Amino acid sequence: MKHKIGKDCVVVLTGASGGIGRAAAVAFARRGAAIALLARGEKGLDGAAADVAAAGGRALPLSVDMSDGDGVEEAARRVEDELGPIDVWVNVAFSSVLAPFWEIEPAEFERTTRVAYLGYVNGTRTALRRMMPRDRGVIVQCGSAMAYRGIPLQSAYCGAKHAIKGFHESLRTELMHEGSGVKVTMVQMPAVNTPQFDWVLSRLRKRPQPVPPIYQPEVAADALLYAAEHPARREYWVGASSVGTILGNRLAAGLLDRYLARTGFASQHTDEDARPDRPANLWEPADGPSGEDHGSHGRFDDRAHGTSPQLWAGRHKYLVGAATAGAAAGAAAGAARLLRR
Repeated sequence: MKHKIGKDCVVVLTGASGGIGRAAAVAFARRGAAIALLARGEKGLDGAAADVAAAGGRALPLSVDMSDGDGVEEAARRVEDELGPIDVWVNVAFSSVLAPFWEIEPAEFERTTRVAYLGYVNGTRTALRRMMPRDRGVIVQCGSAMAYRGIPLQSAYCGAKHAIKGFHESLRTELMHEGSGVKVTMVQMPAVNTPQFDWVLSRLRKRPQPVPPIYQPEVAADALLYAAEHPARREYWVGASSVGTILGNRLAAGLLDRYLARTGFASQHTDEDARPDRPANLWEPADGPSGEDHGSHGRFDDRAHGTSPQLWAGRHKYLVGAATAGAAAGAAAGAARLLRR
């Protein structure tokens, strides 16, 4: 089933002030859609609205904390009053803490869960309240390969992504049982070159980085757009690393535990010392009135992939829904070789 995104389409994007959400706003805007941009940071929202206008879309920036269910509901009311009925809702917003679990304060872990997991729940509930009576609409959850495979230093984030996956699967079966015309799908992302590694709360002594290989946010944005237009599938996998991680974990989870225990700390550190003035957007947005607009890209442009050659051609070029067991076996074999060194 295909849902065409065009000028008569109203899209809500959460986490739209930076990173994947910001890049997705541009992707949807190129189709001429009216886009509600939901995020906390006002400077980032202003920048995203300008990007949407330049790409040919209509923007409605709304400052809201996705952990605030009442605030999300009010934002949706404004969207439908000013733009019309919501056709597509895309959940992207998150925050996190980079640290070993025992260095994360209880309030910090709870805050991450409220934003990165319950923010998706709030957005989904609000969208369903409007879509189900109309018996149409699409909800896209921006996920991660870490919804399947936890890694060190990101226990709060991995826990939230695992929770979103379970929530998505439960909700999907409920909608199927009801025979609802509302569709939900999830897109599992690889490491992406976004500003998050300079604005999430970090207790690492070195500047953090995503675990390579790294992809540009436009790759993730195109995947979200494609999923919104083709929501019948339960989920999509983006990038060779996501395929290898997910399938490899199915075959050799214990082996990956040992591999990540050896490599997972170093692979998330650069050689640069952590900045003493680094922002932390867990409690307040890094792109608020006293901050700056960080855009969609992080500082890894020279290392990030703008395409994913192993994936489908044409409109499927960034998406993988199935892969051979050989890919997973190869990932597991590679991990085994590293462990024997």
